[in-house]
Amino acid sequence: MSAKTFNHIPLSVLDLAPVLEGSTPEQSFKNSVNLAQSTEKFGFNRYWLAEHHNMPGIASSATSVLIGHIAGATSEMRIGSGGVMLPNHASLVIAEQFGTLETLYPDRIDLGLGRAPGTDQATSYALRRTLNQRVEDYPMQVEELENYFAGTAAVHSVPGEGLRIPIWLLGSSGFSARMSAQKGMPFSFASHFAPDNTVAALNLYREHFAPSDMQSKPYAMIGVNIIAADTEEEAKYLATTQQEQTLNIRRGQPMKLQPPIENPDEAWSEMEKAVIEQSNNSPYTLIGTKAMIKEGLETLLEETKADEMIINSQIYDINARIRSYEIVSELME
Repeated sequence: MSAKTFNHIPLSVLDLAPVLEGSTPEQSFKNSVNLAQSTEKFGFNRYWLAEHHNMPGIASSATSVLIGHIAGATSEMRIGSGGVMLPNHASLVIAEQFGTLETLYPDRIDLGLGRAPGTDQATSYALRRTLNQRVEDYPMQVEELENYFAGTAAVHSVPGEGLRIPIWLLGSSGFSARMSAQKGMPFSFASHFAPDNTVAALNLYREHFAPSDMQSKPYAMIGVNIIAADTEEEAKYLATTQQEQTLNIRRGQPMKLQPPIENPDEAWSEMEKAVIEQSNNSPYTLIGTKAMIKEGLETLLEETKADEMIINSQIYDINARIRSYEIVSELME
């Protein structure tokens, strides 16, 4: 049997609905529709949006609303959350929201769940009105959500009850890997920002997987940052946007997504250059031409044996961003 190659597995899209410097959330949503429609034509498998709050550069805070908007603008690609931060919500509300989405767009909706707040402590309090909830409560919340869909809860989710919506657990540690294995759920690891733990978490997931009525065998997806362009020089230039975002988060100064810069060596300190160099050396961040991206994806698949890869491309110009995904799609069979 021949070895699995990356173009034998589905490739998907992670969209943070970036708000560009000098632009607005309204334009971000138009860009997301443009990107979703383009990547659907390119043959990508699913399109996920992520919940963040109090972030000037991310417009996907009302995640389920935006999922409905994107699903309505596309026709075949699966649309979902990568993810909904369940501790920020009552499980019943999420069951109703995603029950509504699945009813409107049958067999096209994914529900990816995370346990991090996706924001700072003050915003967490504004979302929940209390910070008494513990990490240990997360498995109970997930079970509540399952019960609403199964119709075994005392309260009924209408719509939602009886619908078979795929629930994914997302994580960057062994906690979610083990939990998704025990529940027989598909698992998505955030290797695009937590690369060091990837292989260990995937091994843990596969070793402990217990089949469920929704999932008969392990199914693992990994996140990859990709900045692809027709020349290596252009890719490196476009990548300075994502690198600047990384530095701004490290500085504790989240900002709108910044345009690329011509001379990063002049803009960044030696310490900041070291941070960027470390980020660039991650095998889960690929910057370059089609041939360079192909080589990187093949290496990743050999190392992780992933069943699917979801691609994050923080590129300022929407046309360059679409072109990056188009280049990746040219590598698919």
